[in-house]
Amino acid sequence: MTNFISFPKLGINMNLSPVAFSIGEKSVYWYALIILFGFLMGILIVTLDCEKRGLKKDNTLDIAIYGLVAGILGARIYYVLFSLDEFRDNWLSVFYIWEGGLAIYGGIIGAVISTFIYCKIKKLNVLNVFDICCVGLLLGQAIGRWGNFFNCEVYGRPTEFFLGMSINSGAPVHPLFLYESLWNFAGVIFLCILRNHKKRNGEIFLCYILWYSVGRLALEGMRNTRYILYLIPNVLGISQFVAGLLIIISVAGLIYISKSKKECFLIK
Repeated sequence: MTNFISFPKLGINMNLSPVAFSIGEKSVYWYALIILFGFLMGILIVTLDCEKRGLKKDNTLDIAIYGLVAGILGARIYYVLFSLDEFRDNWLSVFYIWEGGLAIYGGIIGAVISTFIYCKIKKLNVLNVFDICCVGLLLGQAIGRWGNFFNCEVYGRPTEFFLGMSINSGAPVHPLFLYESLWNFAGVIFLCILRNHKKRNGEIFLCYILWYSVGRLALEGMRNTRYILYLIPNVLGISQFVAGLLIIISVAGLIYISKSKKECFLIK
């Protein structure tokens, strides 16, 4: 199915298909290609200077592969847990990942857990590894959001804002994919600058959590209700709750480690 997308106040019009190309009867979707591209760019930005920050490239690639698998599993589990009614008639559909239904917070949690376990097994400094890898994770998120654009999903409420996006000639809505992508790209730049001046291991990772959560909390309030997983029906979305909780945790963590006397890994 092709969708007609326009940004009326910018004079931009286009027809978009979620399918990039087909191999025989098998369709290859833009969403999958964009997620893959974001994953590869995330690995690239981390491997460019990971060794001078105390992490070997082989370790980085291992972390990325394990993180991808754990991230997909975490994203699916998180989504299913808060959308149980959707699967009551067919519990086997829980495994139909190709039909959609992934939650980014679950993906982050899964990747963090797998990285933590890997670091413990390999005896790597967990917080320093998190500092190194979170820049690539945020870049992957920034790029990956464009998959929602091609799928015409996860948009906001009606708006008169100049960036309002119309889908199939409908009323303009907030293009949340664009807002979040720009916010994440700005965060990548911020973290890249900040990491050269860090004083304690864990600072960059906590700043990543804080940056992403602040943006997510703001954008969740603009989201179309059909895309909100509710903790309290029609009152509080689970992502709003998690974002607020992570803001508190990250701020508390930054205050705590600022008082630590442990030295961080310094670039030589």
